[in-house]
Amino acid sequence: MSLATETMIRTQAKTRKRGILSYKIRKRLVPYFYVAPATFLFCLLMLFPMITVLRYSLMDGAITKKDASFVGLQNYVTIFKDPIFWQSVGQTLYFTLMSVIFHLLIGLAFALLLNSQRVDPLIRSILRVLYILPWLFTAVIIAIIWRLLLDPNGVVNSILMTLHIIDFKVEWFSSTTTALHALTFANIWAGYPLYMVSLLAGLQGIPKDLYEAAGIDGANEFQKFRYITIPQLMPIIISIALLDFIWTMQVFPLVWMTTGGGPIYATEVLSTYTYKLAFSSYEFSRASASAIFILIISMGATYFYIKHQKAR
Repeated sequence: MSLATETMIRTQAKTRKRGILSYKIRKRLVPYFYVAPATFLFCLLMLFPMITVLRYSLMDGAITKKDASFVGLQNYVTIFKDPIFWQSVGQTLYFTLMSVIFHLLIGLAFALLLNSQRVDPLIRSILRVLYILPWLFTAVIIAIIWRLLLDPNGVVNSILMTLHIIDFKVEWFSSTTTALHALTFANIWAGYPLYMVSLLAGLQGIPKDLYEAAGIDGANEFQKFRYITIPQLMPIIISIALLDFIWTMQVFPLVWMTTGGGPIYATEVLSTYTYKLAFSSYEFSRASASAIFILIISMGATYFYIKHQKAR
């Protein structure tokens, strides 16, 4: 074999090897090209604003001052010394925990009812439509509905006075005693359908053989519910409860459209507290610090959610 032929063969082998390497590199890069648009939008719409808010929280007079200075954690110290901030934290936790607990209880009760074979199928279909109605309304519509229902001259007071449960017109959203409870009740009414639909799907996925085997072993209905239904639904319950906690922590439209955080801070939650700092007092640095506080709590719940999903 001549020298020219050997050189040609080696050149072709190198070219072929480069082609294979180039193909492998392209094959590895293709998935990144697919996720690149979503990654860009995530950075533009979420990551960049989060970093900006974090930077504002470490500055004095962010946005309002041309030469805002770096003050470190001073804004956090300021809001932590504000009694209204801690009042809003307590009320946010009450609002969130009560909503999550009763969303679960009501959603589970309705899911069991809609899954029961003892109820006529036609009635179950009608109830399914009625029970899911709150999910169809926006937060603004829900706020208007409950402001009308809980008005001093509204339907709720009329019914309660007719039944002699109360003897005067209660100002549900205007009283410091009842405003937070009324607001929480409205949010519970608006949010239980998510649990109901999710748990109903979970109930329909439980094998009937488990109940039949438990019945043969002499288990009653309560024991079947405790040892079969609840354990089977537990992954769904934990997942949806953590998500609900994160969402409810940040509820703003319903609170703002019903009470606006009043009366006298009786329904002030972290979202309205932050909004007022930013757009009523123009304290954007302190508002950013409050927003970061909300983010930290939400991220904590998100961590447990992701950990639970990985465990599954």
